Amino acid sequence: MTIILGLLVTLGCMLGGFMAMGGHVSVIWQPWEYVIICGAALGTFIVANPLKTIKDTGKALMEGLRNDAPTPRHYLDVLAILYSLMRELRGKSRNEVEKHIDEPDQSAIFQKFPSVLQNEDLTAFICDYCRLIIIGNVRTHEIESLMDEEIQTIRGDMMKSYHALVSISEGLPALGIVAAVLGVI
Repeated sequence: MTIILGLLVTLGCMLGGFMAMGGHVSVIWQPWEYVIICGAALGTFIVANPLKTIKDTGKALMEGLRNDAPTPRHYLDVLAILYSLMRELRGKSRNEVEKHIDEPDQSAIFQKFPSVLQNEDLTAFICDYCRLIIIGNVRTHEIESLMDEEIQTIRGDMMKSYHALVSISEGLPALGIVAAVLGVI
């Protein structure tokens, strides 16, 4: 919602300032130039990126429009579920804790925190590393380095769609110049 509000404020200020200086909006309104710019940008985006990045970009745009950013409550839920799992691991047998990890949808611990359970990637991440801890053959600093490496990989994959949009936005001035030249000709 804030994205739409920001776009409306930007367009309103641009058009309002242009009209206040004596400009006529009909000079700016050139719909075919916008078609050229947007079409070239979309085509360039599709050519330059793999299908997974295009799909992830669509998801990221929808999340941005819905304002689906994690809240402090989400972070507290993650910490609480980790605390609950570690407490279970210390107090109960490994077989009992494994039931929570093998079937998180059926787990009473995971059921308490639906925001974590809804995020399948986060749930799989937590279960995978709890399983490593339960096995007990890996040292804690090795688990930590594995987790850090996977987090960086996941973060890099998530940022690909944003980097793709930034790359296209950097090329938009050139596409605008091409559209203006084609509009004049």
